[in-house]
Amino acid sequence: MSDRTLTEPLASLGYIGSTLDRISEQRGDTALIEKARAHADAGFYALAGENFLLRKRGEALDIFLSPGEASELGEPIETVFVGLAGNAARTGISISPDAAERAKESGEYAVIDLRSIAVQGLARDHLPALASAKAVLLWHARHRFCSNCGTETKSVEAGWRRDCPNCGTHHFPRTDPCVIMLAVDGERCLLGRSPRFLPNMWSCLAGFVEPGESFEEAVRRETFEEAGIRLGRVAYFASQPWPFPMSIMVGFHAEAKSVDLDIDWKELEGARWFPRDEVKLMFEGRHPDGLFTPPPIAIAHHIIRAFAEKGAKVLES
Repeated sequence: MSDRTLTEPLASLGYIGSTLDRISEQRGDTALIEKARAHADAGFYALAGENFLLRKRGEALDIFLSPGEASELGEPIETVFVGLAGNAARTGISISPDAAERAKESGEYAVIDLRSIAVQGLARDHLPALASAKAVLLWHARHRFCSNCGTETKSVEAGWRRDCPNCGTHHFPRTDPCVIMLAVDGERCLLGRSPRFLPNMWSCLAGFVEPGESFEEAVRRETFEEAGIRLGRVAYFASQPWPFPMSIMVGFHAEAKSVDLDIDWKELEGARWFPRDEVKLMFEGRHPDGLFTPPPIAIAHHIIRAFAEKGAKVLES
C-alpha cells in the first residue's frame, strides 16, 4: 500500500471526536442555557429537512451562524442545545424549507446535505455537533405526538426530551444501533455491493440490531442472511454516529466459518471474497477494474483498511 493510505487510525473518521461539553445534567437550567446562547462566541446550526444552511463568507462556506444570522432566518420550528464550547452554546435549529429557499435566493447561503458537507471537508471541526443536531431535530419532527395517548407533546430539557401534558409520559431521542462487519477468511475478506452504492464501490455488510439481540448475534445473523456465510469469533473495532437519520454504526471484524456464498439478491447487488492484495489495490487507486472502498469519513473505510494493513491479525484485537 502507498504511504498516503497509512494515516493515523480513525483520524479521518467523520462525526466523532466532539470537544463540546454536553452538560446533560444541566439542560433543564433555562437560565444557564440562555446565558450560554447570549455569549459572544455562541453559534447556531440551521437545518432544513435533511440539509444545512452554510453562510457564504467570501469564497468560503461557513456552517457556524451567529445569533444575529440565525434570528434573521425567522422563528425556528425546533431548537436543541448541542453543547458548550467553553461558556458559549452550540445550538441546532430547524427551519422550514421555504425559509431555507429564501436564504438561498438571497445569494448569501448555500443549502447542502450533511453527507456532502462531510465528504467535501466543509465543516470538519463541527461534524460531531452537526450529527447530534441533525439526529435530535429530526427526532422532534417525527415524534411530535405522544405514543401513549396521542396528545401533542412539548419540548423540554433544552430539546432533549418531549413531555406529554396529558398523560405525563416522557419521550427521549432514539438512536438506532446498526452493526457493520467484515468477514475474514485468512488473507481474504468479504465485501458486498448495495444497489444504492456508487458504481464500482464495494463495502462491508451491515444491518440493524433487533430487540433482544446482542451486537455479536446481529453480526452473525446479518452476514448469514445477506451472504450465507457462517461466522465464529467476532472482534470489536470501533463505532461511529451515523446521522442518516439517527443511527450508530458499531464496527466488527469476524471469523468466517464457511466460504460458499448464498447471496440475498433483494438486499445486495453483489458479494464476493477479495484477496488482501486486491483490497490494497483498491486503497491505492490502482485496481484494474476501478473498484474502490467508501470514503475515509465512513467507518467501513477503516474496517476494510485495517484488514488491508493487518490481514487476519485484525481478529486478534
